[in-house]
Amino acid sequence: MDEVKLFSPLALRSVELRNRIGVSPMCMYSCEDGFASDWHLVHLGSRAVGGAGLVMMEATAVTADGRISPEDHGIYRDEHVAKLREITTFVRAQGSAVGIQLAHAGRKASTYRPWSGRGKVSDEVGWQVVGPSAVAFSDDYPMPRSLSVVEISAVVEAFAAAARRALEAGFQVLEIHAAHGYLIHEFLSPLSNFRADAYGGSFENRARLALEVVSAVRAVWPLELPLLMRLSCTDWVPGGWDLEQTVRLAREAHALGVDLVDCSSGGNVAAAEIPVGPGYQVPFALAVREAGVASAAVGMITEARQAEEIVSSGKADMVFLARQMLRDPYWPLHAAKELGVDVAWPKQYERAKV
Repeated sequence: MDEVKLFSPLALRSVELRNRIGVSPMCMYSCEDGFASDWHLVHLGSRAVGGAGLVMMEATAVTADGRISPEDHGIYRDEHVAKLREITTFVRAQGSAVGIQLAHAGRKASTYRPWSGRGKVSDEVGWQVVGPSAVAFSDDYPMPRSLSVVEISAVVEAFAAAARRALEAGFQVLEIHAAHGYLIHEFLSPLSNFRADAYGGSFENRARLALEVVSAVRAVWPLELPLLMRLSCTDWVPGGWDLEQTVRLAREAHALGVDLVDCSSGGNVAAAEIPVGPGYQVPFALAVREAGVASAAVGMITEARQAEEIVSSGKADMVFLARQMLRDPYWPLHAAKELGVDVAWPKQYERAKV
């Protein structure tokens, strides 16, 4: 039969993924003071045992006040590294590459209680949130304080410091979270950025923070290791961040050392109509890839043949799965069987392969 592209290796600098299936970063809301636990070891380790090419740690705050909730994962203290090294060692031993997504929640910080549903202000005492401008995400969210230029520089340095810790912890892939209405996306979008200084107004100014973070992270992240960026490719609202600006930013970020753009959408403002359905964000990944930047497709990718078509047709270089990986940690092994590909199973599970 023809080659199944989904199960072909993908080289990202010196890191070779065994297949083109990634586990999306998914918040577990299961930390105290940012520390990972055995829950994260089992959660991420089982997806590596299940055959994913790349296993991504959840959105990880670069500062304590950049957490979405008090239960978010963090990498803002040196003490966070030890448990993370235990996790990366296990994941890598299973044959998966392991990555971490660095994030700052901006005006959407200090809000969620675990398991309570999104968009609710925490019942606990929270903290002052920040953003490009003093405009709340919604009436249910806290009012942010506009960051000063000096504070913006501190955020950039926090991303670089987090990258250093990630390297010490044994991560091979780093992703900058610039999507879903969190801080960097807030700066990118004219619907949330009303600044009149060097960080607001024109595309160049709104993109300044994103590109400064890329440069700062790439300066400390080894050249042989890949750097990814997750972007919301559209706000789904006229006058907001859109695909044209995404492609432009992807090219500029790529020139600074971003190897692949993880193409998502939305999350910054309420949108009246989003055409949600299987593969609805794949065209964004195609547009970025056609602009000369490697891309990943995300969003309602659940079927093996669907994932294979996305990759084999050149719409994206790889796919990231989220909820489907929660339903089935061994989805890659099951997908390989469905597509007729003979892949290695963990030796402990080989008796179940037939």
